[in-house]
Amino acid sequence: MKHWPVQDARARFSELLKASLTEGPQVVTLRGVETAVLVPVQEWRHLRQQATPNFKALLLAKQGRGNLEIPARGGQRRRTPAAAG
Repeated sequence: MKHWPVQDARARFSELLKASLTEGPQVVTLRGVETAVLVPVQEWRHLRQQATPNFKALLLAKQGRGNLEIPARGGQRRRTPAAAG
């Protein structure tokens, strides 16, 4: 990935855009800090689709998405009902 200072990215935006299409994602920096990434729209859609599974995919997944601990049943003592009277 090539890094572009924001001034260069602004001045040569069409070159930045072409580079993202031919070379892959391009990073834009602001004062030396990575700030944004320009990626082709197909790659963006693919990343978004992978990041947020639909409800059907969640239900059919072999792995759970969190740790839900269910206590064992029958281990607690039960109270006897009070006699009505």
